[in-house]
Amino acid sequence: MDRREFVKNSVLTSGGMMVGSKLLAGNRREEVCSRPNIVLIMTDQQTAQAMSCVGNDDLNTPSMDYLARYGTRFKRAYCPAPLCGPSRSSMLTGRLPHELNTTINLPEQSGYWSRDIKILGKIFKDGGYDTGYVGKWHLPVPVEEKDFHGFDFITNTKRRDWQDASIPADCNDFLEQKRDKPFLMVASFINPHDICEWAREQSLRMEPIGKAPVSKECPLVPENYEIPVGEPDILREQQKRSWKTYPTIEWKKDRWRQYRWAYYRLVEHVDRYVGYVLHALAKNKQLDNTIIVFASDHGDGVGSHRWNQKQVLYEEVVNVPFIVCKPGRTKARINEKQVVNVGLDLIPTLCEYSGIKLPAELIGEGQRKYAEKAGEWNNDKTIVVETEFANGTNSFGITGRALIKGDWKYIVYSKGKKREQLFNLKSDPGEMDDLTLKSEFKEPLKKARTSLIKWCKENNDSFETFIQL
Repeated sequence: MDRREFVKNSVLTSGGMMVGSKLLAGNRREEVCSRPNIVLIMTDQQTAQAMSCVGNDDLNTPSMDYLARYGTRFKRAYCPAPLCGPSRSSMLTGRLPHELNTTINLPEQSGYWSRDIKILGKIFKDGGYDTGYVGKWHLPVPVEEKDFHGFDFITNTKRRDWQDASIPADCNDFLEQKRDKPFLMVASFINPHDICEWAREQSLRMEPIGKAPVSKECPLVPENYEIPVGEPDILREQQKRSWKTYPTIEWKKDRWRQYRWAYYRLVEHVDRYVGYVLHALAKNKQLDNTIIVFASDHGDGVGSHRWNQKQVLYEEVVNVPFIVCKPGRTKARINEKQVVNVGLDLIPTLCEYSGIKLPAELIGEGQRKYAEKAGEWNNDKTIVVETEFANGTNSFGITGRALIKGDWKYIVYSKGKKREQLFNLKSDPGEMDDLTLKSEFKEPLKKARTSLIKWCKENNDSFETFIQL
């Protein structure tokens, strides 16, 4: 049986433990509460195309494929910012990165955020849920301030070796607790983020993957491997400023092919641990009344446009997995057109399923309707992705925005001789044909600029000053 048939039959084997239709059939139980449990599974630096369920034959992700089999996969989900700290801050508060003043990675620091900001754990705790968080944190809020973030069970948050391998066991500890109320549990993994260390030829923190095969045995470079004509000059300047982030500048195709091989192996590692979390839910008889949401904080260039890591606004970096799953109770659906901001829209979606009242100040849109009716979408919806180039906690003072509406994507950066790009993602999903270079697209360009200015004004975003009509 090949892996396609394996996934099709929904028998997900992870390290010798089975999670799938056979297990589910014997997993019915009397529910202690009509409200569902909520499990949020997050990976780090995973682009939307890095799953076998999307048709990528360069890797095998049976655990993620299982979630897609029993859920809705949103093809057009975007991170709020292509950097760990800003994106995770947005996802766990439902607010925009610039609104949080968290546009680069920041250390934990008491008092940085106002207590008026409601964090996911606090929202659910106040809504009558037990709350647990396991794994990578990366918020500018001390883990110890449980009264602020609201996660009563919080562990394994500090960066250390084998952190991902410990997450399933810690999740199981939380699941084994006796309770008379539903729970919210976050399982926050680090990989495939270790691709950063691999590119620098450093030892990987968590997962040995062995030596990459010779390039001819590795995945091909992507179709959009070349740097697009008219690309904003500031992007390659940023690469040169930070070898630690971008050690790939002089790489040839052979090395990029090995990079893609290593990246996909790291995704497969984290997929195995996702499977262990699913097994923990199953053996604790918690699958039947649980909604599982799977997402990543941002993607990775994976060699597209010869880019590794994040911060840039190309699709591979900002388009992320987003799956809403009801194990054993739904059939696979794909929402092709609904655009999702996983920062603004995550908490509203979880609140819709849990019945918790959404804090009035949050402006995101719940996605339950579009998960249950995957052929529908909000045609008027506009989302904006923010970025600020930085090396660690040091900003380079260059910011950017990507506005996405329908088939159109407009990108603009704050500095540079040539600062804009305009793409039609339907006809040019690889973002190789910059329409700002063609006079016949003056009107769509002007409309995109106007739309972004309007969005900036509505959302108190000072980036408006960098957009020229």
